[in-house]
Amino acid sequence: MIRISTIFIAICMVLVAASLGFVLYSVAGISGSESAIVALTALTFLILYNAVSMRLRDRSDVGGQIADLSRGTADLARQVAEFGRRLAAVEGRVTSANSTGADRMQAMAGEINELGVLVKQLAASVASQEDQLAANPAPALPRDDLLQAAAPIPTVTAAPQPVPVAAVARNGSQLLGAVKSAIEDNRLDIYLQPMVTLPQRKVRYYEAVTRLRDERDQILAADDFIGVAEAGGLIGRIDHMVMLRCIQVLRRLMVRNKDVGVFCNVSAATLASPVNFTQCLDFLEANRALAPSFVLEFKQATFRNLGPTESDNLAALSQRGYRFSIDHVSDLRIEPRELADRGVRFIKVPASLLLDPRQSAATDIHPSDLSDLLGRYGIDLIAEKIEGERAVVDLLDYDVRFGQGFLFAPPRPLRPEGASATAEVPQTKPQDLNGASNSAPVSSSAMEQPPRTTGNAALARRAVGPS
Repeated sequence: MIRISTIFIAICMVLVAASLGFVLYSVAGISGSESAIVALTALTFLILYNAVSMRLRDRSDVGGQIADLSRGTADLARQVAEFGRRLAAVEGRVTSANSTGADRMQAMAGEINELGVLVKQLAASVASQEDQLAANPAPALPRDDLLQAAAPIPTVTAAPQPVPVAAVARNGSQLLGAVKSAIEDNRLDIYLQPMVTLPQRKVRYYEAVTRLRDERDQILAADDFIGVAEAGGLIGRIDHMVMLRCIQVLRRLMVRNKDVGVFCNVSAATLASPVNFTQCLDFLEANRALAPSFVLEFKQATFRNLGPTESDNLAALSQRGYRFSIDHVSDLRIEPRELADRGVRFIKVPASLLLDPRQSAATDIHPSDLSDLLGRYGIDLIAEKIEGERAVVDLLDYDVRFGQGFLFAPPRPLRPEGASATAEVPQTKPQDLNGASNSAPVSSSAMEQPPRTTGNAALARRAVGPS
Protein backbone atom coordinates (compact mmCIF):
# COMPACT_ATOMS: atom_id res chain seq x y z
CA MET A 1 0.00 0.00 0.00
CA ILE A 2 1.40 3.41 -1.08
CA ARG A 3 1.99 5.73 1.84
CA ILE A 4 0.61 9.31 1.84
CA SER A 5 4.09 10.77 2.21
CA THR A 6 5.18 9.06 -1.02
CA ILE A 7 2.20 10.53 -2.91
CA PHE A 8 2.94 14.00 -1.47
CA ILE A 9 6.61 13.78 -2.54
CA ALA A 10 5.61 12.71 -6.07
CA ILE A 11 3.20 15.66 -6.40
CA CYS A 12 5.88 18.04 -5.15
CA MET A 13 8.40 16.70 -7.68
CA VAL A 14 5.91 17.15 -10.56
CA LEU A 15 5.14 20.69 -9.42
CA VAL A 16 8.85 21.53 -9.16
CA ALA A 17 9.57 20.14 -12.67
CA ALA A 18 6.54 21.93 -14.18
CA SER A 19 7.49 25.19 -12.47
CA LEU A 20 11.03 24.91 -13.85
CA GLY A 21 9.72 24.37 -17.44
CA PHE A 22 7.23 27.27 -17.10
CA VAL A 23 9.93 29.60 -15.84
CA LEU A 24 12.22 28.68 -18.75
CA TYR A 25 9.39 29.17 -21.25
CA SER A 26 8.11 32.46 -19.97
CA VAL A 27 11.22 34.19 -18.65
CA ALA A 28 14.13 32.71 -20.66
CA GLY A 29 12.18 32.66 -23.90
CA ILE A 30 12.90 28.99 -24.60
CA SER A 31 10.43 27.19 -26.84
CA GLY A 32 7.70 25.02 -25.37
CA SER A 33 9.23 21.70 -26.51
CA GLU A 34 12.60 22.56 -25.03
CA SER A 35 11.01 23.72 -21.81
CA ALA A 36 9.06 20.43 -21.58
CA ILE A 37 12.26 18.41 -22.14
CA VAL A 38 14.05 20.31 -19.38
CA ALA A 39 11.07 19.83 -17.06
CA LEU A 40 11.00 16.06 -17.77
CA THR A 41 14.76 15.87 -17.19
CA ALA A 42 14.43 17.62 -13.84
CA LEU A 43 11.53 15.33 -12.87
CA THR A 44 13.59 12.26 -13.79
CA PHE A 45 16.53 13.48 -11.70
CA LEU A 46 14.27 14.14 -8.71
CA ILE A 47 12.70 10.69 -9.02
CA LEU A 48 16.14 9.00 -9.14
CA TYR A 49 17.38 11.02 -6.15
CA ASN A 50 14.32 10.14 -4.09
CA ALA A 51 14.61 6.43 -4.99
CA VAL A 52 18.29 6.28 -4.04
CA SER A 53 17.75 8.12 -0.75
CA MET A 54 14.82 5.82 0.19
CA ARG A 55 16.90 2.75 -0.67
CA LEU A 56 19.76 3.93 1.58
CA ARG A 57 17.36 4.72 4.42
CA ASP A 58 15.66 1.30 4.13
CA ARG A 59 19.04 -0.42 4.08
CA SER A 60 20.07 1.24 7.38
CA ASP A 61 16.72 0.30 8.95
CA VAL A 62 17.04 -3.31 7.78
CA GLY A 63 20.61 -3.45 9.15
CA GLY A 64 19.42 -2.33 12.58
CA GLN A 65 16.62 -4.89 12.54
CA ILE A 66 19.05 -7.64 11.55
CA ALA A 67 21.38 -6.65 14.43
CA ASP A 68 18.47 -6.74 16.88
CA LEU A 69 17.43 -10.13 15.53
CA SER A 70 20.99 -11.43 15.95
CA ARG A 71 21.10 -10.32 19.57
CA GLY A 72 17.73 -11.90 20.25
CA THR A 73 18.89 -15.14 18.65
CA ALA A 74 22.04 -15.16 20.82
CA ASP A 75 19.98 -14.61 23.99
CA LEU A 76 17.63 -17.40 22.97
CA ALA A 77 20.59 -19.72 22.37
CA ARG A 78 21.98 -18.96 25.86
CA GLN A 79 18.59 -19.62 27.43
CA VAL A 80 18.30 -22.92 25.55
CA ALA A 81 21.80 -23.92 26.72
CA GLU A 82 20.95 -23.05 30.35
CA PHE A 83 17.72 -25.04 30.09
CA GLY A 84 19.66 -28.00 28.68
CA ARG A 85 22.14 -27.82 31.57
CA ARG A 86 19.37 -27.76 34.15
CA LEU A 87 17.60 -30.62 32.41
CA ALA A 88 20.81 -32.67 32.47
CA ALA A 89 21.23 -31.93 36.19
CA VAL A 90 17.64 -33.03 36.87
CA GLU A 91 18.18 -36.20 34.86
CA GLY A 92 21.35 -36.91 36.87
CA ARG A 93 19.48 -36.47 40.14
CA VAL A 94 16.65 -38.70 38.97
CA THR A 95 19.15 -41.36 37.89
CA SER A 96 20.95 -41.13 41.24
CA ALA A 97 17.66 -41.37 43.13
CA ASN A 98 16.63 -44.39 41.07
CA SER A 99 19.94 -46.12 41.70
CA THR A 100 19.72 -45.36 45.42
CA GLY A 101 16.18 -46.71 45.53
CA ALA A 102 17.25 -49.82 43.66
CA ASP A 103 20.10 -50.40 46.12
CA ARG A 104 17.73 -50.01 49.06
CA MET A 105 15.24 -52.39 47.47
CA GLN A 106 17.99 -54.94 46.90
CA ALA A 107 19.16 -54.60 50.52
CA MET A 108 15.58 -54.98 51.74
CA ALA A 109 15.06 -57.99 49.50
CA GLY A 110 18.22 -59.56 50.92
CA GLU A 111 16.98 -58.96 54.47
CA ILE A 112 13.60 -60.48 53.62
CA ASN A 113 15.22 -63.53 52.04
CA GLU A 114 17.49 -64.00 55.06
CA LEU A 115 14.52 -63.64 57.39
CA GLY A 116 12.58 -66.19 55.35
CA VAL A 117 15.42 -68.68 55.57
CA LEU A 118 15.68 -68.17 59.33
CA VAL A 119 11.92 -68.61 59.77
CA LYS A 120 12.07 -71.85 57.79
CA GLN A 121 14.94 -73.06 59.98
CA LEU A 122 12.98 -72.08 63.07
CA ALA A 123 9.90 -73.96 61.85
CA ALA A 124 11.99 -77.04 61.06
CA SER A 125 13.63 -76.90 64.49
CA VAL A 126 10.26 -76.59 66.25
CA ALA A 127 8.83 -79.45 64.21
CA SER A 128 11.78 -81.69 65.05
CA GLN A 129 11.47 -80.88 68.74
CA GLU A 130 7.75 -81.68 68.65
CA ASP A 131 8.51 -85.01 66.99
CA GLN A 132 11.07 -85.80 69.68
CA LEU A 133 8.60 -84.91 72.44
CA ALA A 134 5.94 -87.09 70.81
CA ALA A 135 8.35 -90.02 70.49
CA ASN A 136 9.74 -89.65 74.07
CA PRO A 137 6.94 -88.47 76.37
CA ALA A 138 8.07 -87.12 79.73
CA PRO A 139 7.56 -89.55 82.64
CA ALA A 140 4.94 -88.70 85.24
CA LEU A 141 6.33 -87.04 88.35
CA PRO A 142 5.21 -87.72 91.93
CA ARG A 143 3.16 -85.09 93.69
CA ASP A 144 6.11 -83.79 95.71
CA ASP A 145 8.18 -83.47 92.54
CA LEU A 146 5.33 -81.67 90.83
CA LEU A 147 5.07 -79.20 93.72
CA GLN A 148 8.80 -78.69 93.62
CA ALA A 149 8.76 -78.18 89.84
CA ALA A 150 5.89 -75.69 90.17
CA ALA A 151 7.72 -73.68 92.80
CA PRO A 152 9.06 -70.34 91.61
CA ILE A 153 12.60 -70.36 90.34
CA PRO A 154 14.88 -68.52 92.76
CA THR A 155 16.50 -65.37 91.42
CA VAL A 156 20.09 -65.96 90.40
CA THR A 157 22.44 -63.16 91.29
CA ALA A 158 25.62 -62.95 89.30
CA ALA A 159 28.89 -62.88 91.14
CA PRO A 160 29.90 -59.31 91.90
CA GLN A 161 32.13 -57.93 89.19
CA PRO A 162 34.96 -55.54 89.94
CA VAL A 163 33.56 -52.03 89.57
CA PRO A 164 35.97 -49.76 87.70
CA VAL A 165 34.49 -46.55 89.06
CA ALA A 166 35.88 -45.43 92.40
CA ALA A 167 33.46 -46.72 95.03
CA VAL A 168 35.05 -44.98 98.00
CA ALA A 169 33.05 -41.95 99.02
CA ARG A 170 35.03 -38.72 98.71
CA ASN A 171 34.30 -35.24 99.86
CA GLY A 172 34.69 -32.26 97.53
CA SER A 173 38.27 -31.40 98.49
CA GLN A 174 39.49 -35.00 98.19
CA LEU A 175 37.85 -35.40 94.78
CA LEU A 176 39.27 -32.09 93.57
CA GLY A 177 42.72 -33.18 94.73
CA ALA A 178 42.35 -36.49 92.91
CA VAL A 179 41.35 -34.67 89.73
CA LYS A 180 44.30 -32.28 89.94
CA SER A 181 46.70 -35.15 90.55
CA ALA A 182 45.28 -37.12 87.63
CA ILE A 183 45.66 -34.15 85.30
CA GLU A 184 49.21 -33.38 86.38
CA ASP A 185 50.27 -37.04 86.11
CA ASN A 186 48.49 -37.45 82.76
CA ARG A 187 46.18 -40.15 84.05
CA LEU A 188 43.42 -39.18 81.65
CA ASP A 189 42.08 -42.10 79.60
CA ILE A 190 39.99 -42.02 76.44
CA TYR A 191 37.29 -44.63 75.84
CA LEU A 192 35.72 -45.01 72.40
CA GLN A 193 32.14 -46.13 71.85
CA PRO A 194 31.07 -46.67 68.22
CA MET A 195 27.98 -45.25 66.54
CA VAL A 196 26.66 -47.55 63.81
CA THR A 197 24.35 -47.16 60.87
CA LEU A 198 20.95 -48.80 61.04
CA PRO A 199 20.09 -51.41 59.97
CA GLN A 200 23.52 -52.24 58.45
CA ARG A 201 25.35 -51.71 61.78
CA LYS A 202 28.42 -50.35 60.07
CA VAL A 203 30.65 -48.22 62.27
CA ARG A 204 30.39 -44.60 61.14
CA TYR A 205 31.48 -42.51 64.14
CA TYR A 206 33.11 -42.91 67.56
CA GLU A 207 32.30 -40.99 70.71
CA ALA A 208 35.24 -40.20 72.96
CA VAL A 209 34.36 -40.82 76.63
CA THR A 210 36.70 -39.38 79.27
CA ARG A 211 37.84 -41.27 82.37
CA LEU A 212 40.32 -40.25 85.09
CA ARG A 213 42.41 -42.61 87.21
CA ASP A 214 43.30 -41.66 90.73
CA GLU A 215 46.51 -42.58 92.56
CA ARG A 216 45.10 -46.08 93.28
CA ASP A 217 44.13 -46.61 89.63
CA GLN A 218 40.47 -46.38 90.49
CA ILE A 219 38.49 -45.00 87.56
CA LEU A 220 36.47 -41.80 87.88
CA ALA A 221 33.64 -41.49 85.36
CA ALA A 222 32.87 -38.14 83.77
CA ASP A 223 29.69 -37.66 85.79
CA ASP A 224 31.74 -38.04 88.98
CA PHE A 225 34.37 -35.37 88.33
CA ILE A 226 32.96 -32.90 85.74
CA GLY A 227 31.10 -30.83 88.34
CA VAL A 228 34.09 -30.67 90.66
CA ALA A 229 36.43 -29.85 87.76
CA GLU A 230 34.18 -27.00 86.61
CA ALA A 231 33.97 -25.59 90.14
CA GLY A 232 37.75 -25.86 90.55
CA GLY A 233 38.55 -24.25 87.19
CA LEU A 234 40.14 -27.42 85.78
CA ILE A 235 37.63 -28.22 83.07
CA GLY A 236 39.48 -26.09 80.51
CA ARG A 237 42.66 -28.16 80.87
CA ILE A 238 40.64 -31.38 80.70
CA ASP A 239 38.82 -30.32 77.52
CA HIS A 240 42.08 -29.26 75.88
CA MET A 241 43.73 -32.59 76.74
CA VAL A 242 40.70 -34.51 75.47
CA MET A 243 40.70 -32.55 72.18
CA LEU A 244 44.40 -33.31 71.74
CA ARG A 245 43.84 -37.04 72.31
CA CYS A 246 40.77 -37.11 70.05
CA ILE A 247 42.60 -35.39 67.19
CA GLN A 248 45.46 -37.88 67.46
CA VAL A 249 43.03 -40.83 67.52
CA LEU A 250 41.13 -39.39 64.55
CA ARG A 251 44.31 -39.11 62.48
CA ARG A 252 45.10 -42.78 63.18
CA LEU A 253 41.55 -43.92 62.36
CA MET A 254 41.45 -41.95 59.11
CA VAL A 255 44.50 -43.81 57.85
CA ARG A 256 42.26 -46.89 57.46
CA ASN A 257 38.91 -45.22 56.80
CA LYS A 258 38.43 -41.71 55.47
CA ASP A 259 34.70 -41.71 56.31
CA VAL A 260 35.14 -42.18 60.05
CA GLY A 261 34.45 -39.38 62.54
CA VAL A 262 34.99 -38.68 66.25
CA PHE A 263 32.61 -36.95 68.67
CA CYS A 264 34.33 -34.93 71.40
CA ASN A 265 32.43 -33.58 74.41
CA VAL A 266 32.99 -29.94 75.37
CA SER A 267 31.70 -28.41 78.59
CA ALA A 268 29.67 -25.22 78.87
CA ALA A 269 32.31 -23.75 81.19
CA THR A 270 34.97 -23.99 78.46
CA LEU A 271 32.63 -22.37 75.96
CA ALA A 272 32.00 -19.45 78.33
CA SER A 273 35.61 -18.95 79.47
CA PRO A 274 37.56 -16.56 77.19
CA VAL A 275 40.95 -17.93 78.25
CA ASN A 276 40.09 -21.63 77.94
CA PHE A 277 38.12 -21.16 74.73
CA THR A 278 40.92 -19.16 73.10
CA GLN A 279 43.37 -21.97 73.84
CA CYS A 280 40.99 -24.59 72.38
CA LEU A 281 40.18 -22.38 69.38
CA ASP A 282 43.86 -21.97 68.52
CA PHE A 283 44.31 -25.73 68.64
CA LEU A 284 41.22 -26.35 66.50
CA GLU A 285 42.34 -23.69 64.03
CA ALA A 286 45.64 -25.53 63.62
CA ASN A 287 43.72 -28.76 62.85
CA ARG A 288 41.11 -27.15 60.63
CA ALA A 289 41.65 -29.76 57.92
CA LEU A 290 40.01 -32.37 60.18
CA ALA A 291 36.92 -30.24 60.87
CA PRO A 292 34.54 -32.29 58.65
CA SER A 293 35.31 -35.44 60.69
CA PHE A 294 35.61 -33.87 64.15
CA VAL A 295 32.26 -33.18 65.86
CA LEU A 296 32.05 -31.09 69.03
CA GLU A 297 29.32 -32.27 71.40
CA PHE A 298 27.41 -30.11 73.88
CA LYS A 299 24.55 -30.76 76.28
CA GLN A 300 21.01 -29.71 75.43
CA ALA A 301 20.98 -27.44 78.48
CA THR A 302 24.05 -25.62 77.10
CA PHE A 303 22.25 -24.68 73.89
CA ARG A 304 19.16 -23.59 75.78
CA ASN A 305 21.14 -21.22 78.02
CA LEU A 306 23.48 -19.62 75.48
CA GLY A 307 24.66 -16.13 76.32
CA PRO A 308 26.28 -13.57 74.00
CA THR A 309 29.78 -14.93 74.70
CA GLU A 310 28.79 -18.55 74.10
CA SER A 311 26.93 -17.63 70.90
CA ASP A 312 29.93 -15.75 69.52
CA ASN A 313 32.25 -18.66 70.36
CA LEU A 314 29.95 -21.15 68.66
CA ALA A 315 29.84 -18.91 65.59
CA ALA A 316 33.65 -18.79 65.55
CA LEU A 317 33.82 -22.60 65.58
CA SER A 318 31.15 -22.87 62.88
CA GLN A 319 33.02 -20.41 60.64
CA ARG A 320 36.03 -22.72 60.81
CA GLY A 321 33.98 -25.65 59.51
CA TYR A 322 33.34 -27.53 62.76
CA ARG A 323 29.98 -29.21 63.29
CA PHE A 324 28.11 -29.68 66.55
CA SER A 325 26.14 -32.43 68.25
CA ILE A 326 23.64 -32.26 71.12
CA ASP A 327 23.38 -34.95 73.79
CA HIS A 328 21.81 -35.31 77.25
CA VAL A 329 18.43 -34.64 75.64
CA SER A 330 15.70 -34.62 78.28
CA ASP A 331 12.68 -33.77 76.09
CA LEU A 332 11.75 -33.53 72.42
CA ARG A 333 10.91 -29.83 72.33
CA ILE A 334 13.42 -29.13 69.57
CA GLU A 335 13.66 -26.20 67.14
CA PRO A 336 15.54 -27.69 64.16
CA ARG A 337 15.77 -24.46 62.16
CA GLU A 338 17.46 -22.56 64.99
CA LEU A 339 19.84 -25.44 65.72
CA ALA A 340 20.77 -25.84 62.06
CA ASP A 341 21.54 -22.12 61.80
CA ARG A 342 23.95 -22.50 64.74
CA GLY A 343 25.80 -25.38 63.06
CA VAL A 344 24.18 -28.40 64.76
CA ARG A 345 24.28 -31.47 62.52
CA PHE A 346 23.58 -34.30 65.02
CA ILE A 347 21.12 -34.80 67.89
CA LYS A 348 21.49 -37.81 70.20
CA VAL A 349 18.25 -38.89 71.87
CA PRO A 350 17.94 -41.87 74.26
CA ALA A 351 16.07 -44.76 72.68
CA SER A 352 13.76 -44.97 75.71
CA LEU A 353 12.75 -41.33 75.18
CA LEU A 354 12.02 -41.87 71.49
CA LEU A 355 9.95 -44.99 72.17
CA ASP A 356 8.08 -43.46 75.11
CA PRO A 357 4.39 -43.17 74.04
CA ARG A 358 3.92 -40.21 76.40
CA GLN A 359 6.26 -38.04 74.32
CA SER A 360 3.70 -37.76 71.48
CA ALA A 361 1.35 -35.92 73.85
CA ALA A 362 4.07 -33.72 75.37
CA THR A 363 5.46 -32.42 72.06
CA ASP A 364 4.06 -30.94 68.86
CA ILE A 365 5.45 -33.74 66.69
CA HIS A 366 5.25 -37.50 67.02
CA PRO A 367 8.64 -39.12 67.75
CA SER A 368 8.26 -41.26 64.61
CA ASP A 369 8.33 -38.08 62.50
CA LEU A 370 11.29 -36.50 64.31
CA SER A 371 13.97 -38.03 62.08
CA ASP A 372 12.26 -36.77 58.92
CA LEU A 373 11.78 -33.28 60.41
CA LEU A 374 15.44 -33.01 61.42
CA GLY A 375 16.56 -34.35 58.04
CA ARG A 376 14.89 -31.43 56.28
CA TYR A 377 17.34 -29.11 58.01
CA GLY A 378 20.42 -31.34 57.52
CA ILE A 379 20.42 -32.79 61.06
CA ASP A 380 20.89 -36.54 61.68
CA LEU A 381 19.10 -38.23 64.56
CA ILE A 382 21.18 -40.68 66.64
CA ALA A 383 19.42 -43.05 69.04
CA GLU A 384 21.69 -43.72 72.03
CA LYS A 385 21.59 -46.08 75.01
CA ILE A 386 20.24 -48.98 72.92
CA GLU A 387 20.39 -52.18 74.93
CA GLY A 388 18.05 -54.64 73.17
CA GLU A 389 17.21 -55.97 69.73
CA ARG A 390 13.57 -55.10 70.20
CA ALA A 391 14.48 -51.43 70.47
CA VAL A 392 16.39 -51.66 67.18
CA VAL A 393 13.34 -53.07 65.39
CA ASP A 394 11.12 -50.29 66.77
CA LEU A 395 13.65 -47.59 65.90
CA LEU A 396 13.81 -48.81 62.30
CA ASP A 397 10.10 -48.01 62.07
CA TYR A 398 11.00 -44.46 63.19
CA ASP A 399 13.49 -44.13 60.30
CA VAL A 400 16.45 -43.67 62.68
CA ARG A 401 19.69 -43.90 60.70
CA PHE A 402 22.28 -44.13 63.50
CA GLY A 403 22.41 -46.02 66.80
CA GLN A 404 24.69 -46.18 69.84
CA GLY A 405 24.58 -48.35 72.93
CA PHE A 406 25.80 -51.41 74.79
CA LEU A 407 23.96 -53.64 72.31
CA PHE A 408 26.55 -52.74 69.66
CA ALA A 409 29.60 -52.16 71.86
CA PRO A 410 30.41 -50.64 75.26
CA PRO A 411 32.96 -47.83 75.61
CA ARG A 412 36.33 -49.42 74.99
CA PRO A 413 39.55 -48.06 76.52
CA LEU A 414 42.68 -47.10 74.68
CA ARG A 415 46.10 -47.96 75.97
CA PRO A 416 47.87 -45.15 77.86
CA GLU A 417 49.83 -44.50 74.68
CA GLY A 418 46.73 -44.98 72.55
CA ALA A 419 46.45 -41.31 71.83
CA SER A 420 49.56 -41.58 69.72
CA ALA A 421 49.26 -45.16 68.64
CA THR A 422 46.63 -47.40 67.22
CA ALA A 423 43.52 -47.53 69.34
CA GLU A 424 42.95 -50.79 71.13
CA VAL A 425 39.50 -52.15 71.96
CA PRO A 426 38.34 -55.05 74.09
CA GLN A 427 36.58 -58.09 72.80
CA THR A 428 32.99 -58.03 73.95
CA LYS A 429 32.04 -61.02 76.11
CA PRO A 430 28.53 -62.20 76.97
CA GLN A 431 26.78 -59.95 79.46
CA ASP A 432 25.97 -61.09 82.94
CA LEU A 433 22.51 -60.92 84.49
CA ASN A 434 23.03 -57.36 85.64
CA GLY A 435 23.90 -56.14 82.11
CA ALA A 436 27.62 -55.68 82.84
CA SER A 437 30.18 -56.95 80.41
CA ASN A 438 33.80 -57.98 80.79
CA SER A 439 36.37 -57.27 78.14
CA ALA A 440 39.98 -57.84 77.24
CA PRO A 441 42.05 -55.58 74.98
CA VAL A 442 42.47 -56.50 71.34
CA SER A 443 43.49 -54.68 68.18
CA SER A 444 41.51 -51.63 67.10
CA SER A 445 40.61 -53.27 63.80
CA ALA A 446 37.91 -55.09 65.69
CA MET A 447 36.22 -51.75 66.32
CA GLU A 448 35.36 -51.46 62.64
CA GLN A 449 33.89 -54.94 62.09
CA PRO A 450 30.09 -54.71 62.55
CA PRO A 451 27.93 -57.81 63.04
CA ARG A 452 26.65 -59.37 59.86
CA THR A 453 23.05 -59.89 60.93
CA THR A 454 20.85 -56.80 60.98
CA GLY A 455 17.36 -55.71 61.95
CA ASN A 456 14.63 -58.36 61.94
CA ALA A 457 17.11 -60.98 60.76
CA ALA A 458 19.13 -60.59 63.96
CA LEU A 459 15.93 -60.86 66.02
CA ALA A 460 14.95 -64.05 64.25
CA ARG A 461 18.45 -65.48 64.68
CA ARG A 462 18.21 -64.88 68.44
CA ALA A 463 14.85 -66.68 68.46
CA VAL A 464 16.30 -69.69 66.62
CA GLY A 465 19.04 -70.23 69.22
CA PRO A 466 22.01 -72.56 68.84
CA SER A 467 20.11 -74.86 66.45
